[in-house]
Amino acid sequence: MAAPTLEARAHSGPSYTTLLDFTVVHRQFPGWDVQAADPPGSLRSWKPDETLPRSVHDIWCRPSPGDPWKVQFMIDEACGQDWVSRRDSHVRLPLAGLRRTSNTGIPYVTPEVQLFYKARSPRPKDEQDFVATLPHLDPEQRTWLRRAILRSAPDHEWLGHL
Repeated sequence: MAAPTLEARAHSGPSYTTLLDFTVVHRQFPGWDVQAADPPGSLRSWKPDETLPRSVHDIWCRPSPGDPWKVQFMIDEACGQDWVSRRDSHVRLPLAGLRRTSNTGIPYVTPEVQLFYKARSPRPKDEQDFVATLPHLDPEQRTWLRRAILRSAPDHEWLGHL
């Protein structure tokens, strides 16, 4: 499936999901201000020699403390050949279907998984992303997203649109 062409909303920088050794972040961004998001979302400095606890799911990077954030890494988990939601281990997707590639070669997380994360506590920009993306989801993607949301929020307003 080719990546949909959408009118982009303002975005603060790229977000990446990684299942790999995320310690590579320090090697790729030497000298940058790298912060781990400790639940429930407070940022703290993450040093290269520190092992992050499993509760950390986001890493934020910027060239220096005075600069705006440039990159966010979201850490996900896998079991065998499946991506596993960190919110509900019953919500899964084959790893082969987790990543798509745009027409220009940029990899991205499949839209239904991204929308699943956004559905937890949708902000106005998440609502905007849902409305913009929904027409581009195929029936299989809609079904997956509907089932995933049903597990955690059976009365979610998005379900009526899926």
